[in-house]
Amino acid sequence: MLEEPKAAVPEDDPVVAAMVAGAGPGGKKRSVGLLLLKEEDGGGKEQASITTTPTGNNNNGLIDSRGCAKPEKKFEAIRNEFAEKWRALLETGGAGGGLSLSDPEQLHQTPRGTGGDRRRHVEDSSDNDDCQYGDGDDDSMTNSQLWFRGVRPSKFRHVYGLPTRKECCYTDISVVRSGNDGNFCAVNPTFLAIVADTTFVVIPINQTGRIDFQCCKVIGHTGQILDLKWNPFDDQMIASASDDCTIKIWKVPEGGLTANLSECMVELVGHKRKVMHVEWHPTAANVLISAGFDHLVCVWDVGNSEKPLLNVISCHVDMIYSLAVSRDGALIATTSKDKKLRVIEPRSGIVVSEGVCHLGTKCSKAVFLDNNRILTTGFSRHSDRQFAVWDQHDLKKPLVQEVIDSSSGVVTPYFDYDTRMIYLAGKGDGNIRYYEVVDEPPYVYYLNQFLSGQPQKALGFMPKRGVTVSQCEVFRFYKLHAAGNICEPISMIVPRKSTLFQSDLYPDTLANVPAIGAKEWFSGRNVQPMLRSMKTGESILDTSQRRESKTVHHSSSKNNILNSLNGNHTNERPVNGTTPSINGNYTNGNSQTTTTTTGSVVTNGNSAGGKNNKENEIDNRKFETNNTKKFAFLSQPTIPDYRPQTQIIEKSQKTSTNQSTKFHQLQAIFGQHQTANHKDIANLQNNLLSSSRNSSRNSSLENINLLNSENELRKAFNKQSDEIKSLRKSLNNSEKRVRELEAEVKRLQLQLKH
Repeated sequence: MLEEPKAAVPEDDPVVAAMVAGAGPGGKKRSVGLLLLKEEDGGGKEQASITTTPTGNNNNGLIDSRGCAKPEKKFEAIRNEFAEKWRALLETGGAGGGLSLSDPEQLHQTPRGTGGDRRRHVEDSSDNDDCQYGDGDDDSMTNSQLWFRGVRPSKFRHVYGLPTRKECCYTDISVVRSGNDGNFCAVNPTFLAIVADTTFVVIPINQTGRIDFQCCKVIGHTGQILDLKWNPFDDQMIASASDDCTIKIWKVPEGGLTANLSECMVELVGHKRKVMHVEWHPTAANVLISAGFDHLVCVWDVGNSEKPLLNVISCHVDMIYSLAVSRDGALIATTSKDKKLRVIEPRSGIVVSEGVCHLGTKCSKAVFLDNNRILTTGFSRHSDRQFAVWDQHDLKKPLVQEVIDSSSGVVTPYFDYDTRMIYLAGKGDGNIRYYEVVDEPPYVYYLNQFLSGQPQKALGFMPKRGVTVSQCEVFRFYKLHAAGNICEPISMIVPRKSTLFQSDLYPDTLANVPAIGAKEWFSGRNVQPMLRSMKTGESILDTSQRRESKTVHHSSSKNNILNSLNGNHTNERPVNGTTPSINGNYTNGNSQTTTTTTGSVVTNGNSAGGKNNKENEIDNRKFETNNTKKFAFLSQPTIPDYRPQTQIIEKSQKTSTNQSTKFHQLQAIFGQHQTANHKDIANLQNNLLSSSRNSSRNSSLENINLLNSENELRKAFNKQSDEIKSLRKSLNNSEKRVRELEAEVKRLQLQLKH
């Protein structure tokens, strides 16, 4: 079969000449593919391809498949139309990025396709609510720069989620089946709390595996529990918000619950309808902020039993969806059903800024970022899930806004201040998306997502001081499965080969020490939170104070040693309440009284400074006493032991039979009544004194050693008595638990009879 001849294109037009100039060497054919955007009824695209022939081909007419020439006028009309569209396309810069018609080489060097990571911003001209605000940085860059922009470097680009094996999960937990969007799981480095309708379970963090369905619970609310939060400064204190319009503060025992806990520390009554959210203040001690269904935000002082309510904020006109507190606790952010985001000063109740965040009617959430920014998650008018970044002082329009997907679950954000990563987890989703927050546009970069086949009902997260540093774990979730009574830990890990401490991954994080008190904060003072080292686990303030005390102790002890070696007796007298210190002036064999002011501590007239001075004086005295005892011990001559080795071995090979016999004898003496004990002790002392007069020196030493051992055994006996008391107490608790179970069985039997 003959090959169908291709149409030869005239080269009198500069556009076509530029195309033909790209013919390869030797006169070989070269195709130029052009994408012509043609508006049709369906908004589709059609692609036209023109093939050029080598220069010098004399087929200037249009030839059909039969070899007959077609009229040239039809081709001229097609050529002119194509040239106009191609020229218009080049002038707009949409395909060539500012190419010139007079430079054919530039035309053929243009890359085909953008291939960049230009962000997708959806804009709907009919609805202003879906208008996406793009970044101005990309608009100022040329297309060629966008095409060849490389992958953004980040040390968190390869973070992955590691689920836990089933034996290390918490199984058979009675998880609440409510449809609310509350926080049903709260975690700290000691305990895990999970809501079970009107009660909640407190489990030690190391007690994994199957949890007994009859385990001890916290009982006290008459309505469903809607939120749980652990105190960041006390791992045994937890706050619970309930449908019964109350907030209760509970104190969990140190080892966990041994019986049902029904008595709370404090009960906060002030909301008229159910309480939806509670948040602890990040820097002030015992300050709690709550939001209720009555459109009120209350600020509480938990430590003040007489008047715990500090302030009531009533600026909301509709249901409050979320509550967030800033890093220093100076501001709070709320989202409500009226589609507004509000930034409020909690002490005065002044609304700092206010604006519309998401136009969807479903629930929206907010969280504070660093550098005065807020991230919100919500829904658009078309029920698309989206997130937005805002300037907390200007809420008129977002800095950036993006669509996530079209699912229906409420998205909750979790922000890590140390790594500047934001995690977005939707209710009913099986995945957790995570992004990195930066200071320049577009402010949020997508990293990756953790995928799972099990949908999540709620998530709790571990504070940074509870993660595993040796595994490069930067965040840890506790996922409540929507199907099945399972709580699964999920670790977010940065892949590193070394198991040493990674200082770039773990900066100083929040410490469990409050920075100020409740009264001081409510008076208007704002401070940054206390930090602690992730490497040593010590608070930064404690470390600095310890260094200062070490320097003071070292200098004072050094001077004391010099004075004691030279036989000086120095009497010091503090001036103006300052801490006494030795200035190192001494004379051999002389006694002197000095009044020193060097090394004094300035207190500015505060009572706290006087207390610190007294504590430092007590520490100095203890330190000096210990040094005196050490030098007294070291000044004694060393007595060598010349006994043969066989005697030492025989002494070390004593059986425990004789020791237990002595112990039982002394226990029989001290185990009687108190009066008998005194008599036996007196008789023993008289026997020792009489025997010391009549016997030899060795026997008297043995009796004295026996008396010392008797005192030690008496202490051991008292310790055992205390242990017996604790065992009796635990036995009483178990009996109480048995009675409760018997009453429950009787109640169930009565229900079955009816």
